[in-house]
Amino acid sequence: MGAFMFDIGVNLTSSQFSRDHDEVVARARAAGVHGMLLTGTNLPESQQAQRMASRYSGCWSTAGVHPHDGSSWTPAVAEAIYTLAREPQVVAIGECGLDFNRNFSTPQEQEAAFSAQLALAAELSMPVFLHCRDAHDRFLALLKPWLEKIPGAVLHCFTGSRSEVQECLDLGLFIGITGWVCDERRGLELRELLPAIPAERLLLETDAPYLLPRDLKPRPASRRNEPAYLPHILASVASWRGEETQWLEAQTDANVRTLFGIDVNGV
Repeated sequence: MGAFMFDIGVNLTSSQFSRDHDEVVARARAAGVHGMLLTGTNLPESQQAQRMASRYSGCWSTAGVHPHDGSSWTPAVAEAIYTLAREPQVVAIGECGLDFNRNFSTPQEQEAAFSAQLALAAELSMPVFLHCRDAHDRFLALLKPWLEKIPGAVLHCFTGSRSEVQECLDLGLFIGITGWVCDERRGLELRELLPAIPAERLLLETDAPYLLPRDLKPRPASRRNEPAYLPHILASVASWRGEETQWLEAQTDANVRTLFGIDVNGV
């Protein structure tokens, strides 16, 4: 593999990483993962992600409110996210979107927070880092009016159907693929549609500490996912797509530059 891999989805602010941030980053770098996007899911964690991104070279962050936390969206939070998003480490608005699976916030609260963050991204001319679960039609209905006003978007941790991925691709979205695709029980449908995603729209992520690849050997005793395992996801995805791993690595690096404006070669 080449000298650079980029993980677009690392929840380094998770309590599961609270005791060993330095070690997690060091292991990622040792594995060849020299770029990471640290995900913000509410205001405090977005602020923490930005501080971490300023501490660790090769790290950037998002600023936003996850649909689970949609009820926390207020004018004060909006102003704070706006201010935070202007920091140089912050390269996208999000994680934002809709999640009607568990409705930790009501659908109305989620939709209000999502729409407000799309407006914020348009105002700041920033890409968006998107989340959608069990809400595809409503998600696209809210997103579509903004797509000409924002520079780009990635649907992170895609686990939907062939028709859903095609709709997203038709709208110009990038697609984030995680270790979910390595799950021989739940990931087979996703694995089968991998070739339908154009290489220039594909991004790779661990979503660590979640979604540890089920076929990872040896399995860590902690059962915790880490960005150091991104090479396993990269190699698996390349194999299922019928592509050389080094080629796909270079292509996804280029996609990171295109979407987030990050100079991965400058790390």
